[in-house]
Amino acid sequence: MALAACALMGCANKNPFMNYQSWDTPHGTFPFSEIKMEHYRPAFEEGIKQGLANIDAIVANPDAPTFENTIEAYVHSDELLNKVASCFFNLAAAETNDEMQALEIELSPMLSEYSTTILLNEGLFQRIKAVYDGRDTLGLSAEQLRLLEDIYDGFAENGANLDEAGKDKLRELNMRLSNLTTAYGQNVLNATNAWTYLVENEAELDGLNPDTKSMLRDIAEQNGKQGWMLNLKPTTYIPVMEDCNNRALRETLYRAYNTRALGGEFDNSALIVQIANARLEVAQLFGKATYAEKSLHHTCAETQETVLSFLNQLSDAYLAPAKNEVKELQEYANSIGFEGEIMPWDWSYYSKKLKDAKYSISDDILRPYFELEAVKQGVFGLAERLYGLHFVENKDIPVYHPEVSAYEVFDANNQFVAVYYSDFHPRDGKQGGAWMNDMKPQYIDLDGSDSRPHIVNVMNFTRPIHNDSVDKPALLTYDEVETFLHEFGHALHGMLTKCHYASLSGTNVPRDFVELPSQFNENFLGEKEFLDTFAKHYLTGEAMPQELIDKIKASNNYHAAYACTRQLGFAISDMAWHTLTAPFEVADGDTLKAVENFTNASTACVQVMPLVEGTNMITAFTHIFSGGYAAGYYSYKWSELLDADAFAQFQLAQQERGSIFDKETADRWRENVLERGNTEEPMVLYRRFRGGDPTIDALLKRDGLK
Repeated sequence: MALAACALMGCANKNPFMNYQSWDTPHGTFPFSEIKMEHYRPAFEEGIKQGLANIDAIVANPDAPTFENTIEAYVHSDELLNKVASCFFNLAAAETNDEMQALEIELSPMLSEYSTTILLNEGLFQRIKAVYDGRDTLGLSAEQLRLLEDIYDGFAENGANLDEAGKDKLRELNMRLSNLTTAYGQNVLNATNAWTYLVENEAELDGLNPDTKSMLRDIAEQNGKQGWMLNLKPTTYIPVMEDCNNRALRETLYRAYNTRALGGEFDNSALIVQIANARLEVAQLFGKATYAEKSLHHTCAETQETVLSFLNQLSDAYLAPAKNEVKELQEYANSIGFEGEIMPWDWSYYSKKLKDAKYSISDDILRPYFELEAVKQGVFGLAERLYGLHFVENKDIPVYHPEVSAYEVFDANNQFVAVYYSDFHPRDGKQGGAWMNDMKPQYIDLDGSDSRPHIVNVMNFTRPIHNDSVDKPALLTYDEVETFLHEFGHALHGMLTKCHYASLSGTNVPRDFVELPSQFNENFLGEKEFLDTFAKHYLTGEAMPQELIDKIKASNNYHAAYACTRQLGFAISDMAWHTLTAPFEVADGDTLKAVENFTNASTACVQVMPLVEGTNMITAFTHIFSGGYAAGYYSYKWSELLDADAFAQFQLAQQERGSIFDKETADRWRENVLERGNTEEPMVLYRRFRGGDPTIDALLKRDGLK
């Protein structure tokens, strides 16, 4: 229905987004049951209209520009648009459908045009520039100064200083990139969802545990089939690659996963070239030689030379040990009867067997101690022990799917901290992987009150199994528990923040700093003191034995060098595509082959396993071609360096004062990192916590290389 017709029928008054300030829900949470698909587009259009009107009012203000009438007015100019966008894009990732995907494509150029129109508004920029030029005389707080500099740089780096021809070109490029990256992401999702493989003979699934086979049978039944149906979701892919004795089936699954959007109906190869070339054009508009040079300006690393040097440093430290790990695995596989060369679809299978042989530890042994509800209480308990938080489920808070749970979070003084949503299991319409996002960021409202955040963790964990033959709760793998801790670390960053402005609060930090709180949180899983709080057998209630905990700790750096080189491959391919100094050209017209060859050549320096012709991860690399990590994937390793160094401080406190939950250290971590958002340079905050610069020593020690 057209917006005009909808308004005539009074739809605007029934649109929940138009009356969001009077929502009768706990803490002003989204009333999901009242929000329908037909509400989104009118709300986006009204949000854009209001935002542009507010910008016009700032520009037309006859008073001289001040921090209050220009900068703070700008910060609060698009509240409705932020509200509807937060709801829509959270659900577009966690609970999408064909109609929502179609609308997402329609909205992409609208929102790009809106953003570009504001960023290229000459009158607005001149007012911002006037405040910026006089910033040293305004008596601004450190956070106000940070906000001012952030906003000014945002305009300057998005074309405010370009001439009119340059601004027009940037507007066109931004819209093109918005469409291209949206299409890329949807192709990956559609390619992932489109692939299934029906196994009709149970013998082909030899090696899989009964729970996994029951899950695969359930999937088949849900699709009207008899047998066991495989898909490319992590809950299927990982156990098959690790446990299935059928090498041909593992190869089939590996090839399917690593050819997603590589040719065929959902081919992304041409989109990769177009995205990389468009980003290079953007960089060159600003006089930068590469996109990475432009993109890295506001990061801890700052330059592409620093990033490449860092990646080389890690390669020098990890490549030889990784090759030794591959050699060891080849010898082990041969020793138990395997003939031939270990291939990528063999790695997880034999790696798990060797790990079990070395440490007598496996997911099958660990799962009974990692029942989801107990793990959740353990993760919540970690937040209580470190930061005094407690979580109270509130069923009056609306949720967007029946499987989602909503909690009120309170501090040690019973003061409200945040709303927390958990969404644990895979389903159609949910993207793969795991992530944290905010439904509402934290900020100080215009009336001076602290508007607390609403945070969501979305995961794709093993489901409980309930059928005629099996009745089991969700039992997680070790990796799934680690993923929970990781995403919950992001959630803590979002929940504990104490900032004045939404754009500086929570996880709104440079991308090579944003993974620090999440990766830091993973470290506790290797600690007996933490495992003792929740890891109990779901049937007997028996605590995880000391012997098993010792094996977990001993095995934590198992194949760490191989894992590092794999991550380095992703980071290096990212930098290769974003350090192009000339447009990528396809000489013979075979775009797919050109993209594959370029990516393989760039990562050859860290390749420790045989390349498989016709497979490549680059066409499903959503982080850099449809997410926010272009020229930034290195940040995972950068943050890993920081998280190992930071956790070493907690280990030191444990040695000195007896507990890994040391309150003095946790308070310092919370006050200097988790609460501060982007109100100061991140490395300044880190040094304030740690007392100096990080070194690679703690990372090498943790990974068993020192």
